[in-house]
Amino acid sequence: MSSELVPAELVKAAIEVARERGQPVAEVPLTTIAAAAGISRSTLLRRLGGTRAALDEAVREAGVDPGGRLPVRERAIEAAGHLLAEHGLASVTLEAVARAARCSLPSLHTVFDGRDGLLAAVFERYGPLPDLETLAVNPPAGLEDLVRAIYDVLIAALGRSPRVFPAFMADVFGRPGGPASRLLESYMPRMATTMVALLRPHIEAGRLRPLPLPLLVQLLFSPLVAHMLLRPTLEGSFGEQLPPVEQVREVFVDAFLRATVASEAATR
Repeated sequence: MSSELVPAELVKAAIEVARERGQPVAEVPLTTIAAAAGISRSTLLRRLGGTRAALDEAVREAGVDPGGRLPVRERAIEAAGHLLAEHGLASVTLEAVARAARCSLPSLHTVFDGRDGLLAAVFERYGPLPDLETLAVNPPAGLEDLVRAIYDVLIAALGRSPRVFPAFMADVFGRPGGPASRLLESYMPRMATTMVALLRPHIEAGRLRPLPLPLLVQLLFSPLVAHMLLRPTLEGSFGEQLPPVEQVREVFVDAFLRATVASEAATR
């Protein structure tokens, strides 16, 4: 609903009751605004088109800051994440994000230095790398516990909503050399540094076979990543026959250790 269609009396009621309560308009419950306007909450929502966004915008156009809005950067990352998860990478244009985040196009260029900068911020927010870097600062001492902790990070990143990381990977597989592929490539040095920090102590201690790092990481990541990418489809096909994620994690922990442990060395 356009802010221009919000009745003036609703705007006035919202501003007045916010001043009486000493709160920004955006923090005043709709029930309170409705009571001040002499209508029910359901009637208020109907007049606003089902959401208070039009009211907040109308209040802003009346010269009053409704408050309660996240900074442009946060709104844009969230909006881009939902667009990416729901409609794919091609839908994440700066124009579409500006509309969804209710901000101006020039502000996006300023904050992110273009679309690639925005996509990098989205990947940073929803991808697994920052959490893997945090894990690398103080990893579990035992190899089995380390593998389990790495899988927990991947499960969280691949399962969280909006499902941004699966959408990025779909674009990587569908368009080699495309924007998602270039972005992933730019993250490879950080990923390599992180995985070296996590795995090298166990290689040097003789617990892990000294495989080339890309192959070792592929053995570690691929089964779980493939499962999590396919899991929504598998759940629809197999229902209760599909093991819970925790059980799947333990199967893949065991499989990785069987494939890569150098000897009978303890993994705990």
